[in-house]
Amino acid sequence: MKRVTINKWEKALVFKGENYIGLLNEGNHWILPFRKVLEYKMSDMFRSPINLNILLKDHDFLNAVEVVEVQKNEIVLRFENGMFVDILRAGKYVFWKGLIDYKFEKINLNALEEISNLDKSVLSSKELVEFIRIYQVESFEKGILFIDGKYAKTLEAGTYYFWKNSTTISVSKVDIRTMQLEISGQEILTKDKAALRINFYLQYKIVDVIKALLQNKEYEKQVYITTQLALREYVGALTLDELLEKKESVSSSVINALENKTKALGIALDSCGIRDIILPGEMKEIMNQVLIAEKKAQANTIMRREETASTRSLLNTAKLMEENTMLFKLKEMEYVEKIAEKINNISLSGGGQIVDQLKQIFVPTK
Repeated sequence: MKRVTINKWEKALVFKGENYIGLLNEGNHWILPFRKVLEYKMSDMFRSPINLNILLKDHDFLNAVEVVEVQKNEIVLRFENGMFVDILRAGKYVFWKGLIDYKFEKINLNALEEISNLDKSVLSSKELVEFIRIYQVESFEKGILFIDGKYAKTLEAGTYYFWKNSTTISVSKVDIRTMQLEISGQEILTKDKAALRINFYLQYKIVDVIKALLQNKEYEKQVYITTQLALREYVGALTLDELLEKKESVSSSVINALENKTKALGIALDSCGIRDIILPGEMKEIMNQVLIAEKKAQANTIMRREETASTRSLLNTAKLMEENTMLFKLKEMEYVEKIAEKINNISLSGGGQIVDQLKQIFVPTK
């Protein structure tokens, strides 16, 4: 006989030839001759040296192990002491009880539901990459989930996980931020047949994802065409002068015209307006000539108004001087003073008659 010691963290199987005899637990054991003892660490997954079904018929062995069976359409997540360790694929697995706290979570890969019962740290592990489909919806987006081509539900911002299987899963996303549509270089005829090119902008946002993506095809093109037609209708009903005068009112007019149509697209309008009105070369020259003529006419009117006011002022002054001799003499002296300021010196020749004349001019009579 021989003595075999089984440690606390070990188990052992006893064989006689190829025949299984029994299980050895912790302790000292005396083994009969011609017996073979196979020792196993309880921390390792058990790998049977013979057909596993033979061992499972032993009640002692069956109580000492935990058997995990995984079908073809399944995987099992193995946790040790609360920590995710690895994945068990299709097959039968045996683990020793008693040393490690095992937990096994069976997953049906054919499930269509979103994975919500697993921690994200587990879902993002490298072991699960080949089994998971991941869809990311950003904070400024909304998504629509399709399963086998059929609408399933609307997705808010977040990360969504689904198991990989034969079922087709797809996610369509749409930006729900305010977006701007540019309509550039539109050639439009006004009511008076003036050919213009207009640059126009429209700001809008998606408010109903179902209408935008499911009930309408290429909603952006539809918004563009609808806006283009509304702009043509608005401009075509005005003359060039009316358009230039009502340029700021185009926003409310176009939004009113578009409101019902864009609502059917799941879109809410924010604002719009004409960015530029581009006139043809000949039309620019004509407009410049009109502007110059208007400014000249305004200038002539102002000049005539000023001349009239000046004449009226002179007339009033003349009437006052006619009625008041002293006022006339003061005005006369004012002009003489202005003349004298420009005279540097005076040369006299002749008799005293000239001096008397100067006295009469510069010396007021009492």
